[in-house]
Order: sequence, then structure tokens, then C-alpha cells
Amino acid sequence: MPNFAKTMNEFSTHFIFLFLMLFAACAPQTGGNQSVDGIPFSARKTVSVFTTADSSSLRLSQGSTLNFAPFGQPVESQACVFVDPKHQFQTFVGIGGALTDASAETFAKLPADKQAELLRAYFDPTKGIGYSFARTNLNSCDFSSDMYTYVTEGDKELKTFNLAHDERFKIPFIKKAQAAAGGRLPLFVSPWSPPAWMKDNNNMLQGGHLKPEFYEAWANYYVKFIQGYEKLGVPVWGLSVQNEPMAKQTWESCIYTAEEERDFIKNHLGPTLKKNGLGDKKLIAWDHNRDLLYQRAATYLDDPQAAQYIWGIGFHWYEIWNGGRQYENVKRVAEVFPDKKLLLTEACNYPFSWKTFDEWHWGEQYGENMIHDFNNGAVAWTDWNVLLDETGGPNHVGNFCFAPVHAKTDKGSLHYMNSYYYIGHFSKFIRPGARRVISSSNRAQLLTTAFINPDGKVAVVVMNPTKEKIAFRMYVGTQAVETVSLPRSIATLLF
Repeated sequence: MPNFAKTMNEFSTHFIFLFLMLFAACAPQTGGNQSVDGIPFSARKTVSVFTTADSSSLRLSQGSTLNFAPFGQPVESQACVFVDPKHQFQTFVGIGGALTDASAETFAKLPADKQAELLRAYFDPTKGIGYSFARTNLNSCDFSSDMYTYVTEGDKELKTFNLAHDERFKIPFIKKAQAAAGGRLPLFVSPWSPPAWMKDNNNMLQGGHLKPEFYEAWANYYVKFIQGYEKLGVPVWGLSVQNEPMAKQTWESCIYTAEEERDFIKNHLGPTLKKNGLGDKKLIAWDHNRDLLYQRAATYLDDPQAAQYIWGIGFHWYEIWNGGRQYENVKRVAEVFPDKKLLLTEACNYPFSWKTFDEWHWGEQYGENMIHDFNNGAVAWTDWNVLLDETGGPNHVGNFCFAPVHAKTDKGSLHYMNSYYYIGHFSKFIRPGARRVISSSNRAQLLTTAFINPDGKVAVVVMNPTKEKIAFRMYVGTQAVETVSLPRSIATLLF
């Protein structure tokens, strides 16, 4: 006869065990990797805050760690930033600057320890601000000490093409930058002007147009340049068709109407790149201000024959000359042509003066523009010269500007503008491959954007251009942290 008491005891033990397992599975979780609003709680338990602020010593300075806690419905009187990593948008390519003749020549004049400092400051993601993208000039530009091309006059066959000029300063500088960035620094190249003899004004300066009989020779010129750089150990990621194709400048410049640029791409440059095995290079059209951005983009991209060769549309920020920033034009192109990339290809502050070197608005211009451009769909952002000397040059036409870092070459010293730190709040914490996520502010005084990195870390940039201290909460779902945005500051919150 079976032992009834023993059987009941075993049944009770199994029942209690099963009940506890069921309860554990159904009970709300508060630790480990459990999820709150679809985001692992442990992944956003703490937030590191890095701040740069006016009238303080804070420069990308890490403050105290914040802890997420549950909060209820926000009230209107409370300033808030709402971050939603579940909704993701464009994939981030990189942030960087231009490795021009002027930057390379100034770099060469620095003592070895200052050269190492500059490379570390820009390209080291741990000890510096982690630049991950770069641009350089094809032929001379205003930020060259002299005017030059790579062929002798009239050489339509490009038999005399050589890069000896760039091998002295620019190529060694680019190689050092690429090494400092860990061996990978995507580089795109831009021409300011074809050789004078290819143009209808017979001058590299003052605009002018490329003569139709030289379209094919000029297309082959890009090929020669890219192949030459790569043979010398400098990989080229992409190219733009023409720097500022609607600007007649006192420096190197060349005019293309939208139709002329479109037809040059589809009939010459695009096919020539493809024919020479360079069809994978990222071809960027426009490369000028936001004001005409939509009209130019639509002209190229509504033509399937041209569009097939175009990776993206580049733009500059200088439309302020025409009355103000036109950030919405970036969004318009993103809405209509979502398969094409958008990137800022040049920006700088001007005119150069040591008297205004420390004015805070220089950095704020970068913060405002970068936040709006990323929120409107940009995948990359490229500053102008990474380094200039004590004159704001060298510049062979007297067009002296600011760079985030200047050198006093007679003293062998480096001087950092606040713009260096403002850019760093993005470039240091948002890494290639990141995806933009929603970051929404309930106060016009707090500008914000956010990205989730490939490693899962979320970087939220919050900028306060006002003279007021603003206490705010940063929400992710129903969890939030409380912090303060200092007057005229920018901060990156990382979790």
C-alpha cells in the first residue's frame, strides 16, 4: 500500500516550487537586464554628463553620475528632454574637418610634441574628440600658400600629372591624421577650380566655367588624383563635384548651373569613375549653401541617369549672408529623396581676429547648426580647416578665417577655441554607425539631438544658448534623471 503522507508531502513540495517559478516569471523586475519600456534597465541605470560652459573652466568636463528613477507624467512647469531610442533614423557616418594645405603647412612648423598634441586632440576618441571624417582640396584653394595644379598647361591627356606638390606637406599630414584615428579616416576630396586653361575666363580665380571640350579631361583628372593618392597610401572615400559651384570668388572657383553640374555628372564624371573601377567612391553633388539646396538636389536627382551616380548632397552654412540659417531645406531634401545622404561639407567662423578669439558665440554657432542638421537628416558634418596659424592662414588671397585650433608658429604653441569643445560634444560621443533617435525638448531654450551608438550607448546633446540656468529632467519612458543646464552651455549625457 503506498505511503499517503509521503506522497502528499512530495506533491506539496512540487506545487510550491512550480508556484514560485510562475510567480517569478510574472512578477515585475527591477534589476539585471530586465526591460523598462523596451530598454534594458541596467543599460540606462546611470548617466554620465560632460559639460562645456561659458564663464567657467568646464571644457568637455565630466560631472557627477546621475541615476535614473521612476517619474510620473511631466508637468508644464518642468523643463524636460524626452529621449526615445525605440525610434531610429539615419545612420551616422562621421564628424571631422578639412586637412588643407594651410593646415598641413602650419602643422609642419610645430615642434614634435605639439604635432603629437594636435593629432591626439583631434583624432584620439579617448584622449581627444575622436574625429572620424575628413576632407581635402584637389588643386589649390584659398587656404593654400600658392596657386597650383598637377599638370602643365595645355596637357589635355594629363601625361604630366604628378602629386609632388602634395607630397611635401599635405600627404604626410593626412597619413599622420589617419594613423592617429586608428588607421581609418574616410577622406573626401573637393576641387575649387580646374586648371585655368580648361576654363572660359582662363583664370583659376573669379569663377568662370569649364569649357565643354575639357569635360572628359577634367573627369579623368579626378581619376588621376584618386588613383595617385591611393598609390601613395592615402585611401579616398569619396569626392564632391565642385566646391561652391554658384560662387564667383576672388579665390579659386568655378561656376556650374544645376543643369550643367547634372549633365557633367551623368555624361562624364559618373561614367568615367565607373569605367576606371572607382564607381564605389561616394559622389557628392552641390557642396554649397542650404539656400539653394532643394532646387539643386531636385535637378540632379529627378534625373535617373544622373541620380544613379550620386551618393549624397553636400551643403555649407554660409547662407547667413542671405538673411539667416535655412535648416528646413535639409529636411525637404531628406523627405523627397530618402535614399540619398545629406552632409555638411564645410563651415567656419570669420573674419579672424585674436581680439574676438574667445567670444562664446563662435562655439554656439557650431552647436546650433550641428543639432539642427542632424535632426533634419544629415549623416555627417565636416568643419573647414582643422588648424590655422596666428594670422588665420596661410591664405594666398587674404581670406583669413578661424579654425577650432590655431598655432602661434613663432612660439610653437596651440590655442583652442570654444568651437573645438562644442564640436567635441558630438564627435567624441557619437561614433560611426550610430543611429539618430528621438530627442525632444519642451523648451525652445534647450536644443537637443541624440544618437544610439553601435555599442548600445545613447549620447544625448543638450545646448542652452541663453543666459539662464535651466533645471530639467531627461526622460526615457517613465524613467528620468534630473540635472541642470548651465547658462550658455552644451552638455552630452551618455548612458
